[in-house]
Amino acid sequence: MKRAFKFIAAAGVAALVLSACGNGDGDAETPTVDETATVEPEETETPEETETPEAGGEEASSDALPCIVSDFGGFDDRSFNQSAMEGVQAAVAELGTAEQRSVQSQPGADFAVNLTSMVEAGCTHVVAVGFQMAAAAVQVATDNPDVYFLLIDHDGYVDGNPPPANLRPILFNTAEAAFLAGYLSAGLSESGLVGTYGGMAFPTVTIFMDGFRQGVEHHNAEHGTSVEVVGCPSPGCEDGMFTESFAADAAAAAVATAIVDQGVDVLLPVGGPIYQAGLAAINASGRDIALIGVDADLFFTDENTQDVLLTSILKNIAAATQSTIVEAVRGSWDNTPYIGTLANGSVGIAPYHNLQGRVDAVEGLADRVEAIRQGIIDGSITVTSYLD
Repeated sequence: MKRAFKFIAAAGVAALVLSACGNGDGDAETPTVDETATVEPEETETPEETETPEAGGEEASSDALPCIVSDFGGFDDRSFNQSAMEGVQAAVAELGTAEQRSVQSQPGADFAVNLTSMVEAGCTHVVAVGFQMAAAAVQVATDNPDVYFLLIDHDGYVDGNPPPANLRPILFNTAEAAFLAGYLSAGLSESGLVGTYGGMAFPTVTIFMDGFRQGVEHHNAEHGTSVEVVGCPSPGCEDGMFTESFAADAAAAAVATAIVDQGVDVLLPVGGPIYQAGLAAINASGRDIALIGVDADLFFTDENTQDVLLTSILKNIAAATQSTIVEAVRGSWDNTPYIGTLANGSVGIAPYHNLQGRVDAVEGLADRVEAIRQGIIDGSITVTSYLD
C-alpha cells in the first residue's frame, strides 16, 4: 500500500484545521467537547459482566462501551459522519450493550481532546471519523493501549510510523466506484463537459474525483468521445477545485457555481454537505444538470436531490464500522486495514432512481457500466488510487 499521506505532526494538523475553519478575523473557535451529542439507544437487557480483554485478546467483553467522535459536518451530514454513527448504533443493537457515547467535533475543535474525553468516559471502542483526525487518533491510541480505536479514511501511518496495535484503519477504494460514475457520466453528457469539486485536497477526497476522471477517460478511449472533466485537470486532481472546508458555505457556492457556469451537464461534489451548494447551483442554472452524491445514497438521505440525482458513489461505512466493533468486542481484534472494494461489496454506485429513463435512452449504457464493474473486479480494467 502506498504511504501517500502527508501528516507532519499533530501540531501541523491542528494548524491546517485552524487555518481552514477560523472565524472572520482569522481566529479559530475555542475547542469544545459537545456533551449534548451523546446518543442514548433503546434500552436492552444488560449482559453478564466478563473481563474486558486487552487489545488482541480472545474473550468478548460484555461491558463494551462503543463511542464515536465526528469530523466536522456533524452526525446529520447525510454522509460519512452519519454513516459511521449508524454503524456504531447498529453494533450497539447487535451486541445488546447498554449505551453508547459520542462527541460532535465543531470547527476549530481539538480532536485529541475529544478523543481523550471518550477514553475518560470509559469507552472501550472509539471510532475516529475522518482523515483529519489521524494524528490525534494515533497519539491517543498509543497513550491508551487497552482501548480499541477504529480510524476511518486514513491508514494510520503518521510520520512514517505504522499504527499502534490497538488501532485499525478502515479504508475504501472509492476510485473503483467513481470510475463507474465517470464512465456513466461521459456516456450521458451532451455538452462534452462534466464537473467535480472537493472539500479539501485530502487523498480520501481526491480518490473520488480522480476515479471519476479515469472513468471519463476510459469512455473517451473506448468510444472516441472527448468529454472533459472540469475541476480535475490532471491525474490525481490535487490541482483541482476545492472549497477548503466541508461546509455548504459561500466558498462552496462560489466553486459550484463556477463549474456549473462552464456548461457541465453532470456534477460530482465530494465532501459531505458541500453537495448542497452544488444542488443549489444546479437549481439556479435552469439547465438539465445531473448530480452525483457520495458516501450514502442521496436519493434516500436528501429527498431534495431526487429530481436531479443520477447516482451516488457509495461507501458502506456503516457496515464496516458495525462489523469491526462487533468483531473486536467478541474477541476477534485485528488491526490489519479494512479496505472496501467493488469485489467485497463495500463500495459501489446506487441505482439511477428517477433518472433511470435518461440512462436507458442511451442504448446499452447501463449494460456497459455493469460490464465495466465486472472488468474492475476481475482485473481486466485497471483503476489506480493512493491505496495501490
